[in-house]
Amino acid sequence: MIILLKPEIDQPGEILRSIISMAQRYDGVWAKPYSYSGRDCGITEVHLIGSTRTVPTQPFAALPGVLRVLRVSAKYRLIGRHGGAEPLGFEYNGVSFGRETLNVFAGLCAVDTREHVARTMAALAENGVVTTRMGAYKPRTSPYDFQGLGAECLPYVFELAGKHGIRVIAIEATHARQIDELRSALENAGNPTGVMLQVGTRNAQNFELLKAIGQQRDFPVLFKRGMGITLEESLNACEYVASEGNPRIVFCFRGVRTHLGDPHRNLLDFGLVPVVLRQTRLAVCIDPSHSVGRMDLAPDGLPDIFHAVGQGLIAGASMVLVDFHPEPKVALCDGPQALTLDQLPRLVRYAATARAAYESLVAAHDGAGTDTRLQKESHMEQADAAGRSRLPFGGARSSVSTTGSRAAAP
Repeated sequence: MIILLKPEIDQPGEILRSIISMAQRYDGVWAKPYSYSGRDCGITEVHLIGSTRTVPTQPFAALPGVLRVLRVSAKYRLIGRHGGAEPLGFEYNGVSFGRETLNVFAGLCAVDTREHVARTMAALAENGVVTTRMGAYKPRTSPYDFQGLGAECLPYVFELAGKHGIRVIAIEATHARQIDELRSALENAGNPTGVMLQVGTRNAQNFELLKAIGQQRDFPVLFKRGMGITLEESLNACEYVASEGNPRIVFCFRGVRTHLGDPHRNLLDFGLVPVVLRQTRLAVCIDPSHSVGRMDLAPDGLPDIFHAVGQGLIAGASMVLVDFHPEPKVALCDGPQALTLDQLPRLVRYAATARAAYESLVAAHDGAGTDTRLQKESHMEQADAAGRSRLPFGGARSSVSTTGSRAAAP
């Protein structure tokens, strides 16, 4: 059972004490409060744990300051929707994450040289993108493949991020000690940017790592679906992170391993985006690079990766994690799937157009059952004199007016 408090309560301590005291009347039941810093307001909940089947909801619902009471199953106790819990948006380092925003994390799958980091971040800044991916620790199938530069690259990655106004960098952690390495490197650099800890597909069920990531509060989490496990198993892994105290999680689809997706690297699973939005409170990201894994062009001239982006965003995803490299042919990891920097403006416009199409479709619907409050006003910058859209990616709402304005075509 989850008891949601009204967000406008100034001092929730008294109502929390009342709930805990009332819960103590029932044998085998105890109360555990949770507080979340949402994008728009703080959220306080009290979870009643134990034998709650016979515990009535009405006495708790009647307490002053209680918004509503939800009965829940054990599955996804913290990240689940349970028919009424609000989605968990959050803000980190000036960037908003949630179901009503569009974030594009474009960057290097693996950091290889300072020059490539500098060129990539300069291109991002030129296109109004304030979020990126930079792989420092790389788990690889073969022990002889490039494993990433590790902590030695972090000082210049963070320095260049600060120089170019990059606010959040997605970096995979493969071991708990790397969390401390990232924290120390950020502090030594003067905290010029932020880090989103990425849980890679190979660590989707590394439960000790998941616990360690959940126990830290400094960094939000990007969780990639396990490529060979069920969706339920992946969501339960997210529950591990949340149960340790860190609910700032974005769930990422990256394709699943099967020959049925050939010739793509993995089978696109972006059709399950609405399922995660319905069953959980998490925002959803898509990784088209590792899903497609190659730079083939469709007959319309667009890369398959672009079309994968469109599939995910039109299904309701609000974040894109995509590989770019200044010179893919010399990349030390996943070069064949990396877009080039000259393709970045087109990808940015394409993502904005797809997201705007999704929001227009939702707004045109009769609204029954929707859980988002899509805004009428546009938070996109207008195209500049050269006709190129400069979009404030990294948390700005991407909604477009329903009166006929459209994002620039790719």
